[in-house]
Amino acid sequence: MAKSLVIVESPAKAKTIGKYLGSDYLVEASIGHIMDLPKNDIGVELKKRTFEPTLIVSPGKEKVVDRLKKLAAKADAVYLAPDPDREGEAIAAHLSMQLLPVVKDKKKVRRVTFNEITQKAVRAAFEHARDVDENLVDAQQTRRVLDRLVGYQISPLLWDKVRRGLSAGRVQTVALRLIVEREQEINDFKPVEYWTIDADLLAAGKQGFTARFVGVNGIPSRVANGVDADGKEQFLSNALPDREAVDEVVGELHTAKWAVKSVEKKERRNNPKAPFTTSKLQQEAAGRLGFNVRRTMGVAQRLYEGVELGPEGTVGLITYMRTDSTRVSPDAIAEAREYIGKLGAGYLPTKPNEFAGKKQAQAQDAHEAIRPTSVRFTPDSIRRYLSDEQYRLYKLIWQRFVASQMTPAVFDQTTVEIEAKAKLTYDFRVSGSVLKFDGHLKFEEEEKRARQAAKEKAAKEERLAQVNVTQDAEGEDDSERRLPELLSGEALKLEKLDPQQKFTQPPPRYNEASLVKTLEEKGIGRPSTYASIINTIQDRDYVKKITGRFVPTEIGIVVTKLLVKNFPYIFDTQYTATLEVELDAVEDGQERWTDLLTGFYDHFEKELKVAEKHMEDIKRMEHKTDEVCEQCGSPLILKWGKFGSFFSCSNFTKSKPMNVAAGPWKKNAKSVVKKITDAFTFPMTVKAMTEDVTEFSREVKDAKELTEAINQAQGKGKKVVVETFSCDFTKENYASKPDLNAPGADDVAEEEFCDNCGRVMVLRNGPWGPFMACPGYNEDPPCKTIRKLNQKVQQKPPVQLEEACPKCGKPLLLRQGQYGEFTSCSGYPKCKYIKQDLLDVKCPKCGGDIAARKTKRGDVFYGCVNYPKCDFASNQKLINETCPKCDSAYLLEVAHDKGTFWVCPNNHDALPKRRKKKGAPEAEEAVSATPPCSYQKQVAQPEGEAA
Repeated sequence: MAKSLVIVESPAKAKTIGKYLGSDYLVEASIGHIMDLPKNDIGVELKKRTFEPTLIVSPGKEKVVDRLKKLAAKADAVYLAPDPDREGEAIAAHLSMQLLPVVKDKKKVRRVTFNEITQKAVRAAFEHARDVDENLVDAQQTRRVLDRLVGYQISPLLWDKVRRGLSAGRVQTVALRLIVEREQEINDFKPVEYWTIDADLLAAGKQGFTARFVGVNGIPSRVANGVDADGKEQFLSNALPDREAVDEVVGELHTAKWAVKSVEKKERRNNPKAPFTTSKLQQEAAGRLGFNVRRTMGVAQRLYEGVELGPEGTVGLITYMRTDSTRVSPDAIAEAREYIGKLGAGYLPTKPNEFAGKKQAQAQDAHEAIRPTSVRFTPDSIRRYLSDEQYRLYKLIWQRFVASQMTPAVFDQTTVEIEAKAKLTYDFRVSGSVLKFDGHLKFEEEEKRARQAAKEKAAKEERLAQVNVTQDAEGEDDSERRLPELLSGEALKLEKLDPQQKFTQPPPRYNEASLVKTLEEKGIGRPSTYASIINTIQDRDYVKKITGRFVPTEIGIVVTKLLVKNFPYIFDTQYTATLEVELDAVEDGQERWTDLLTGFYDHFEKELKVAEKHMEDIKRMEHKTDEVCEQCGSPLILKWGKFGSFFSCSNFTKSKPMNVAAGPWKKNAKSVVKKITDAFTFPMTVKAMTEDVTEFSREVKDAKELTEAINQAQGKGKKVVVETFSCDFTKENYASKPDLNAPGADDVAEEEFCDNCGRVMVLRNGPWGPFMACPGYNEDPPCKTIRKLNQKVQQKPPVQLEEACPKCGKPLLLRQGQYGEFTSCSGYPKCKYIKQDLLDVKCPKCGGDIAARKTKRGDVFYGCVNYPKCDFASNQKLINETCPKCDSAYLLEVAHDKGTFWVCPNNHDALPKRRKKKGAPEAEEAVSATPPCSYQKQVAQPEGEAA
């Protein structure tokens, strides 16, 4: 009997859904997209302006497509069940495109969507199967075409003008622009001085408190703080401008009479927040859990697709995590209210809470807020089945959803106005609030009390152990400090005045949470794109993370300035946001996708033609500077190289030395001199060379000295050459690069997290070098996420060592290379000396030095420095010890589970067996000239055992 075929994106999702549907359904995974635009061509029709994309089966997906075709041909019906968003709809359309020609009944290829992977939701989705939504497909296809037009037509410009391998993105460039412009704001920021005055006051028989100066004679005190973006003046409240003003006020306050002017008490209500949208989840997970966006979405993906919960089986724990809606289904609200009712009558509002959000009137089930699929799966009840990161993120989502349907928290807030009367009346104010009813803050308050109890317990244990404990005043919550009961007109006593000088701070650099918030506020991108935007600008080395905040690299700044200058319309933040609104209109069927692309391409084509003619050629940039060469004193020129800008001596030349043959010189010396002076400028150097040895050298300043020097050089070497003076001095332009020696820049690199399952990725070695891979690569079902490791363009500055080069005497430098640190001569490229990690053992073949080396995969071996003349190499470290049994000049260090041993190289039984190469013929056993030896000596116990 034929089964129905169900196709989803991921194997994990297929495994969960397969358990719900039963034996009549065969669930398979497409493993993401199966079709895309070709890589070697733009793949979009532009001549007739139809913008039709040329779609091909994605490279590497041919076997997947063939398998799905075979299964579809035998199936009774085909259900397309990728994720419920634009991208998922596009995958469904591509699957339909490939499978329709082979299925028996074209009407039985249907689309199903579900917002949560639970048995009820999945079965309901199959009862309401539909056709593929062409509007959603058009919206996704339009986005893909827009990105292809920008990327494939601007990137070649960057290759030509800046550096090969660079690329531009329609949305990513705008996000990068925000980071670069923020950096410019920070660099241009001028701090403003201001002062605050705090007064420690005491009422008779009551606890003390601190009030802040706010004004004089009822007029607020403030300090001018420039203008905002609209030109409106800005002020700093409750502040004085300088020390002189502060001294005048403080002098008056010491003699003033202090009293309570008024006491105002009121109840303040704090309303619950809406359940999570994608961007809010990313921001909250970053702030409270320290998760980056990639990690948040990866962990959420695994929670959505399903987790094994013991007797419950595999359960999808949260609803779909890519959404911009706050709407929640009535069933979920009813379940939440039932749970809240058990917490106490005061926590349950009389009717469900509703939240305003984007497009709520048009919201569909696919756009429901992120919430637990069932409130009964409390975080603590299923903790043993979850990884630490899954538990923490699920707890955040579960608590936010339940709290969203609870009553407001209630605070008693007291504001006390104080006056200090002297010649003038100086106004002070203090506020305090106390939690009266926790309401929706119940979970937060419980956790806060648990942390406080743990802290007090730890402090008690330390006191019992007679350890001094310092009270952390910063740990106190100011909002929880109670004010003493004060009465209007009550006299107060001044204990102390605390004037403090302060300066305004520049706006902070973006971190992942604040960047997501800004992108959302400005309407740039959509929830499903934020992770890829942030990943892309980091992968392209346009930004670097230092202490968790984005700092633009030099190449990021250069690319941004070029693109914004030459494409002011396309990379405008407002226009990018407008395009997102138009894509929403395409999704809703209100605008044709070709009309959107036509309007975009009209602007883009004009800007592209102007940029091709007028974009600055950074590659060939040469700017004069005030810097002076440290070798010859000539001016330095700012140039552009592979790793960014650098200073080069203006006396550097690429002209090759000119040979002076004896025959032409004897025949017509004047002609030869003219040829040399036409090619070179003075000063010049005349040399007589025998191979690489200089036998004669003289610097000349004019034609007469040149003639004399060539005559002197004749016969002193095998050849005579003339070369113009060239200074090869260069130095990095560190001022234009992030300070990699700043605090936090040397922190351990952030862990990489799998995009699909959120687990920490591990470093593996492959045929083409190291790469990051998901630890679930070989699991069932597998998670084959990998990330290539690219060479970073921003390197740490070289550090000069006290040690001198043994070849030329110049200082050695500790440099950063592709494979880590290495030490080389500062005279490079003239002196190519590289310090090697030498062993104190001589090569047994040629007597040369033995050095530690690395293979392409990063494995360490030991080889002769005279390679390729000498091919001696060993996988084991050589030890400078003579074998006591056979007099071998060295021993080998071998480590395994039984410990570390020194083994004679002739003890073949104790040495690791070398694996025969694939396809190599069986070799006859060679007769060794050295008799076998059995010597070995244990020098260390197995790791972890005591010696």
